[in-house]
Amino acid sequence: MYIVVEGEDPGYDIFVNGRALARHEDALERLALKLGVRPLIEFFSADENSMALLIEEGGGNPDLMRKLPPPQWYAADSGLATVQALVKVLQDDPQLLGTEGPQVLSELEEYARVLERTVQAGLRWHLAVSWR
Repeated sequence: MYIVVEGEDPGYDIFVNGRALARHEDALERLALKLGVRPLIEFFSADENSMALLIEEGGGNPDLMRKLPPPQWYAADSGLATVQALVKVLQDDPQLLGTEGPQVLSELEEYARVLERTVQAGLRWHLAVSWR
């Protein structure tokens, strides 16, 4: 899972490593609901780039590209609230998600840095999925 910021170039690095987050998405969703915040997966939007890659790799139907709705964009502060809540609970107990808990925490901290910059820039965002 990675962050996409609205526009061509927000003027800052938006790269995040979301591999551990993707592996633990179900557990993170349950944890977010328990904490009373919106789960990260609710910020997902299929964009043309991620869908094109999926189709290129033979994992999707090319007809879907013609039916793909426009990307959904979300307020960065909403995503930041979710990420900060997850960071706080994992800082208190990094093993909450098992042995990869520290890696998940590190990736969430990367997300927080990008979303903080996105809030400051007044931009919107969504999550996308890399199929590689």
